[in-house]
Amino acid sequence: MITLEDCLAFCGLSEEEVLAIAEHEHIPEATAAGLGQYLLCCPDGPAKIRDMIIDDIRAARHAAQFAEAHHLVLVLRHFLEAHPEARATRLQRA
Repeated sequence: MITLEDCLAFCGLSEEEVLAIAEHEHIPEATAAGLGQYLLCCPDGPAKIRDMIIDDIRAARHAAQFAEAHHLVLVLRHFLEAHPEARATRLQRA
């Protein structure tokens, strides 16, 4: 049987990042690991993962779960450090 740790070893994301995807998509953690791995291979996938984590932060803040929101900010920071291609780019002015 494949464990969550096995899935994490292959997906390229931390456990917290996978848990954020699972929460956002309302899917099991192992499925979220597979989705995360797939998205990391797509051109705009890392940005989609970033947006999922940001959505989770907003939902936690809206629910007054400030400790969870703070934790997710740290998860987002780690994700952006590990996957700089997910960082939002600013439009250049002409």
